Amino acid sequence: MHKVEIPAYVTQHVLARRGVEYVYADLDPARTALIVVDLQNGFMMPGVAHALCDTAREIVPNVNLIADAVRRTGGKVFWIKNTHDESCLTSWSHLHENLTRPERRAARVESMSAGKKGHELWADLEVRPEDEIVQKTRFSAFIQGSSDLEARLRAQGYDTLIITGTVTNVCCESTARDAMMLNFKTIMVTDGSAANSDAEHNASLIAFYLTFGDIMDTQMLIGCLEKNARFREAAE
Repeated sequence: MHKVEIPAYVTQHVLARRGVEYVYADLDPARTALIVVDLQNGFMMPGVAHALCDTAREIVPNVNLIADAVRRTGGKVFWIKNTHDESCLTSWSHLHENLTRPERRAARVESMSAGKKGHELWADLEVRPEDEIVQKTRFSAFIQGSSDLEARLRAQGYDTLIITGTVTNVCCESTARDAMMLNFKTIMVTDGSAANSDAEHNASLIAFYLTFGDIMDTQMLIGCLEKNARFREAAE
């Protein structure tokens, strides 16, 4: 698991800007969705992964705990699958031609194409029938043309998003930033996402926390979900 280190100056900046350390601690569980980003064999299974992130396997128990809490308190879980299709080679040619060596491009195409072992969700994830699976074709699940996630969330009335998955500083952060700019209340989970180093993980969390939304650990987040669910139930 990553060693999370958020410098005091970051928290001070957040307090000065927002007035509170956690602006979404009062989230409405019934309007909250868990977004699990790219916890697939293509990032987690040695010998299959095209971009192995060993730490991603360590966060699976926390993701399962959060998923259970979200369901119990009235929210929904969305499992996001990084997906390659042939159109990506032209519509996203800059990534494939300029930012990726040919051998790595071939490995990514093989790993992330639908029907391949790498495209499958990690087997230890507790996916339930009531959950939804969304395929995305860019790092962010929300950028135009990447997926229909925004439409699904809007149609079902979700306005608060919990972001978990891998890797923290690429697909998780891209999705989380875009979620905020689409006017979703957004929380990144400090011990529910994984990167290739503590430095990358912490840099991403710090950048997000300073401007885009909240960061919480698993236990705090579950505590907020359960407390707010009890409060709303008592008020009815």
